[in-house]
Amino acid sequence: MNYYKNALLVLEDGSVFEGFSFGYESSTSGELVFNTGMVGYVEALTDPSYYGQLLISTYPQVGNYGVPAANSGMSGRYESARIQARAFILNSYSAQFDHWSSKRSLGDWLKDEKTVGLFGLDTRALTRHLRDKGAMLAKIIIDERDVPFYDPNKAFLLPEVSVEEKMIHGQGAKKIALLDCGCKRSIIANLLNDKTTVVQLPYNAPLEMDRYDGLVISSGPGDPGQYQSLLPGIIKALSSGKPVMGICLGHQLMARAVGAATYKLKFGHRGQNQPVRETSGNTCFVTSQNHGFAVQSDTLPPEWQSMYINLNDESNEGIIHKTEPYFSVQFHPEAAPGPHDTRFLFERFFKLLQI
Repeated sequence: MNYYKNALLVLEDGSVFEGFSFGYESSTSGELVFNTGMVGYVEALTDPSYYGQLLISTYPQVGNYGVPAANSGMSGRYESARIQARAFILNSYSAQFDHWSSKRSLGDWLKDEKTVGLFGLDTRALTRHLRDKGAMLAKIIIDERDVPFYDPNKAFLLPEVSVEEKMIHGQGAKKIALLDCGCKRSIIANLLNDKTTVVQLPYNAPLEMDRYDGLVISSGPGDPGQYQSLLPGIIKALSSGKPVMGICLGHQLMARAVGAATYKLKFGHRGQNQPVRETSGNTCFVTSQNHGFAVQSDTLPPEWQSMYINLNDESNEGIIHKTEPYFSVQFHPEAAPGPHDTRFLFERFFKLLQI
């Protein structure tokens, strides 16, 4: 019989939710956000974009398919080498699991990774609270060990999620520079084929575009306004005439590099069911997303235009240069987890590379 300790989720507005600990038994804090996906908790928890956050799953029961063995390559369901979120918050936790690939329970994985797990809360009420009030800071208190609130959006997070040294993947003739701001492994997997070599660069590496045929700026965590030091290199890349593609945080950084503004969304877009529409027509896609900031479309310079919009709140979901081979998207074309509706964007990038 399992015994679960009592725990408290305390929000910065004073709201308190009671629950039970099923992961690592230590108090923690961070930004409280919610994900609307029905599956994909392994991919979500290992996504570096969740670094410093307390993640709520809106799906009522989680854990029933367990956790697979860790993968070190580009295939598999682990999007990085470790869990990135500080906590996982559920309504109902299934300690029993059944799946052909499962090697351990969700709770055991959280304990191994020293990540807090909380269940037994009314996550519907909690999510409605965040939709009304907006994403906010929170802390989980276990064994009455209090901790201060932590705001990841006020920190420079890239050293925590980027590679420390250059890594080379593949051996194709076309060399793609990948600026790692917290890159998911599935992005690399989608860039690799028999004609490409992906050179994964630390966030602070110089972008020497004469050495590469194109550039991809990856997804990652935090407020893009904290990363001003990356903009000169991106500005230089955007004057090279070589293809540049941005994904999620990379999209925001590209927009800021050309002079556009970004702003914080009320509660962000996190899940695998975000609808977007092309601005040039009526084609719509269901996309996977994970971000709390967005580009302000009306601040784009004249040579750039909006490429996609979100159908829920009409926020910007992509930009494209009118004449040069540069574009970026707010959503995740690699998905993982999620629908593969927009994987064609990698093919668009390959065509710009003349592959």
